[in-house]
Amino acid sequence: MTEFLRAFLELGWQHQLFFVFALLVAFGFEFINGFHDTANAVTTVIYTRTLKPTPAVLFSGFCNFMGALLGGTAVAFAIVNLLPVDLLIEGSGQSSIVMVMSLLLAGVIWNLGTWYLGLPVSSSHTLIGSIMGVGIANSLLVKGDFSGVSWSKAYDVGMSLMISPLIGFLAAASLLLIMRQVLTNPNLYHPPGDGDDPPGWIRYILIGTCGGVSFAHGSNDGQKGMGLVLLALIGFLPAHFALNNRHGEMAPEIVQVAVKARQPATNASPEVQGLIDRETASIESLLSGKQSLQDVPRDERWQLRQSIYRVRNEVKKLKSAEGDKQQAREVVGKLSAGIEYIPLWVVICTALALGTGTTIGYKRIVTTVAEKIGKTHLTYAQGAAAETVAAATIVLADLYHLPVSTTQVLSSGIAGTMYANRSGIQGGTIQKIVLAWLLTFPACMTLAGLLFIIGRWLVA
Repeated sequence: MTEFLRAFLELGWQHQLFFVFALLVAFGFEFINGFHDTANAVTTVIYTRTLKPTPAVLFSGFCNFMGALLGGTAVAFAIVNLLPVDLLIEGSGQSSIVMVMSLLLAGVIWNLGTWYLGLPVSSSHTLIGSIMGVGIANSLLVKGDFSGVSWSKAYDVGMSLMISPLIGFLAAASLLLIMRQVLTNPNLYHPPGDGDDPPGWIRYILIGTCGGVSFAHGSNDGQKGMGLVLLALIGFLPAHFALNNRHGEMAPEIVQVAVKARQPATNASPEVQGLIDRETASIESLLSGKQSLQDVPRDERWQLRQSIYRVRNEVKKLKSAEGDKQQAREVVGKLSAGIEYIPLWVVICTALALGTGTTIGYKRIVTTVAEKIGKTHLTYAQGAAAETVAAATIVLADLYHLPVSTTQVLSSGIAGTMYANRSGIQGGTIQKIVLAWLLTFPACMTLAGLLFIIGRWLVA
């Protein structure tokens, strides 16, 4: 923390102001994400009258906080690596600042606008579209091409976001049909107040699934917020956040592991072998005689990070022989530990922003999800089915380090239960939601790209 404060104080006062503003906007995005996306999690317990609104949102906010605090960091780096972070370093300091500010502001503007209209769109789509927009705009201005986005990573992320709503719809519909066969109590399948109360255990299940969705949302979307903050930190203070300063003593271990990287590459093409040999030699040279990563001069840290990053990625892509697979996994894991870390204060502040945001401004989205997707009131069984599927889908996405949309999974899950229950679906609402989903990517890409171009013109 001392070195971080020293690096911050070395910035010019204008950059200090922009840096603080960027962090506030990044945490603001996560705050908005709290009441924009997590409204889905409390919809079922509120509309089935299992919990009153105030205890429901407080409970969901706490679960979101714990999910963000305990959910790990893999999804955060999937977000960071979507934008080739060397773009933040290759450009001028002002260009880096404009890039970070543009993607943050685009995300906040779109999320606030759709929340005001009561449209449950995906904050994941918003964030990723904004990152892609600034990446493409920057590469077009600087290189005249579209290399500003890691397209392979964008494909993986895009597929997870496209498939998850379909999974939510089909899985929730199927689960409701199975419940009808196994659980025959008719009170589970009518809206609250239309007959006898259902057995008490269904309320506990609904509370449990609300907590599960909220925790899973915090673990997945909380990491997206951490990725946003990291982009801001890397853009403003690349030397400080290039390497894992929290465990800086790993310098000798990184050298040893980098040398091992040559073994899995023996069957690779000459080009790949040459790249790994060059970057490994660079790692050995930059870390020669050093016991800590903090001993690396600040003007050499980004070069070291890039060498570690390239070796790790090439080893990841290698189709190693059976005997080399374990060694390749060790190389990838150790090298990743040297360049991928999130400061504890970032984790805590992101968790607080997400958890606090959950308790505010949830009503617009809740009303849309509960009253305007189906033609009838949400039932206990529908709420349990939709939230169980949503929680399970997000947990699976966490395991595979993929960002998914809580909004899409749960909204499509509720639509699936309405269809399976033959309750009817309000076509007008579904059209608006689907249109908003389809527009989010291009709208955020365009908005972020335009903000970046305007910002570059203003600071030129």
